[in-house]
Amino acid sequence: MRILIDTNVILDILQKREPFFADSYQALHKAIEADTECLISASAATDIFYMLRKFLKSAEQAKERIEQLAQLVTFVDVQGMDIHTAIMRSMPDFEDAVVDAVAERNGVSYILTHNTKDFIGSVIPAITPTNFLKQ
Repeated sequence: MRILIDTNVILDILQKREPFFADSYQALHKAIEADTECLISASAATDIFYMLRKFLKSAEQAKERIEQLAQLVTFVDVQGMDIHTAIMRSMPDFEDAVVDAVAERNGVSYILTHNTKDFIGSVIPAITPTNFLKQ
């Protein structure tokens, strides 16, 4: 199985954001233990770095966290066709439509996110870490 992990779940883990940290961490751990391929869009990596740099007040520490993350996940490209696909989607948030298009092109089973409401109309089902843990 393959899952695409949304930016918010990664930030929950790396910033230990409550009340989401425990379920997000456990969901990622469960996926890795089950030999699930965990994907993150390459464009999300830049967003994650930006947020971490502000949170940690250190570009070097943010880079170290991205490097650690790279040991656990596969970064997948956002292609021009994903943008065109996202434009055609009837989803409320364009950025999430791009995530859905990337997920579809990469054959994932789920998008792991806290913002499932933003994925209404997505091709790939969105699931919260809490619900992923219940499977």
